[in-house]
Amino acid sequence: MTVAKNIKSSLSQTDSAKEFLKFEDEHSQTADKSLVGTLVGNLTTMKFDGSHIMYEHVTEVINILARLKSLGMNVDDNFPVQFIINSLPS
Repeated sequence: MTVAKNIKSSLSQTDSAKEFLKFEDEHSQTADKSLVGTLVGNLTTMKFDGSHIMYEHVTEVINILARLKSLGMNVDDNFPVQFIINSLPS
């Protein structure tokens, strides 16, 4: 089994497994923060435009909030309602 060159070059060069795991843990946390920012951005700019049914829109909002919870962000139970109301047309 071989590792592609572009992936291999992004892996840290360490002598011990402990150092490698520490590096990968830090890298993972950076990626999680980036993903949280992207999800929050998507959530705050999401608008219901009528191109699909309301059920799909509500499900999409709830799925984004569930992903945020899984990444360790504290999401209040009232947030889905508020975000859905804010995403409706005036």
